[in-house]
Amino acid sequence: MESVVRLTAEAAGELLTLQRAAYVTEAQAHNDLDLPPLTQSLGELSSELSEPGVTAVGLRDDADRLVAAVRFHVSSEESNVAELGRLVVAPDVQGRGLGSRLLTIVEEHLPASVTEMRLFTGERSLGNLRLYARFGYEVTHRTPTSGGYALVHLAKRVP
Repeated sequence: MESVVRLTAEAAGELLTLQRAAYVTEAQAHNDLDLPPLTQSLGELSSELSEPGVTAVGLRDDADRLVAAVRFHVSSEESNVAELGRLVVAPDVQGRGLGSRLLTIVEEHLPASVTEMRLFTGERSLGNLRLYARFGYEVTHRTPTSGGYALVHLAKRVP
């Protein structure tokens, strides 16, 4: 069973490698190699992981390899909302429930002030959309991109 770890700026290089590997299929599905997770620099990711309100959680396998991760942000201006982002699972271990496990872990680690979770994914990310629906996320709106597809925005009330 994978162990849960908190990810800090020190893990940025390993997290960036995982992020890029995981987003290749998204880029192919949306015919867009300029997705922000693929173009984010190591410095940008290190900075993001150091921001107040950002929490990054990962799963490490028995060999101590980072195989899945997610981050969420709770802003001081809107402390009742957590923005979930960059849920990634290594391509060779996808389909084993790690994404579901991360979503459960996030909900268990949310600050008490959070009453709503929000996220977005590409409209062609059908597996992601099914996963989020199983966890109670509902579509709130869509926004077009310059790449000819829409981003699907979803939200969920947290009890």
